[in-house]
Parts: sequence; C-alpha cells; structure tokens
Amino acid sequence: MLLIVVCAVLSLQDNYFGVQALPVDMTSPQVTDLSWGRMKVDGKVYKDCKVWPGGSREWDWRETGTGHNPGVQPADLEELLKRGADTIVISRGMQSVLQVPQTTVDYVKNNHANVIVRPTEEAVKEYNRMAAAGKRVGAVFHSTC
Repeated sequence: MLLIVVCAVLSLQDNYFGVQALPVDMTSPQVTDLSWGRMKVDGKVYKDCKVWPGGSREWDWRETGTGHNPGVQPADLEELLKRGADTIVISRGMQSVLQVPQTTVDYVKNNHANVIVRPTEEAVKEYNRMAAAGKRVGAVFHSTC
C-alpha cells in the first residue's frame, strides 16, 4: 500500500513540475542509414528527423518557421530538452546550407545542455558515437543541402 502512495505522489510531482520522468534505461536510438534525402532511425525512414533518448520523429520545419535561413529555431530543440537530452547535436545539412543562429546555440546552453553543430554526415557520426556510449543525446538532422 505504501508503494502505491509513494508512486502516486511522485507521479503528481512529476506532472506538477511539467517534467516527464524517464526510465534510466532509455537510450538514444542509432541512425542506421544516411543518404541524400533519407535517414533511417529505429527502422523508420525520414527526410529530416528529431531524435532523443527513447525515440524519434519527423522534423517538420513548418512547426516552428525553420528554413535554411533563418535556420534552426530554439523551438525546434525544446522537445529534445524536455525529453531528457543533455547534449544536442544540430546538423546543418549535407552541404551545410542550414543556418544555426547564435540565439539557438545560446538557448541550448542556457538550458544547461551541451550543443554540437556539424554538417550532417559528421553530426550523425558524433551523435551515434555518443548514443552508443549511453549518453543522453538528442539531435535534429537535415538530410539534404
């Protein structure tokens, strides 16, 4: 009976503070395939994607007004931080066309996370290395230009 009450209290506290408690064993998924316009993560195929400890989804730039210019927006990364990433990898595209404003980099740092900005192929390698090491890493990947 005590266990149920403690779990209920912890659950209320997590929800009260707006933090989703994550199981310790949630690892960041590997990017298993990358080519122009195509990425594969956990068996799912994406053009652009977001990944975080425990999951991934399509990265729809229209949600936040992202474009090659003005670039990756802080709102693109908010979800990754909320899902427990303590390092964020931002890919700039295969030819580094996607901009990353200083305000976006500062947003990650101000949220007590590390940030790495690289062309996509380098970003995937760095992300996969960190994920394989069990780091709580998240990323946004752009698979074209």
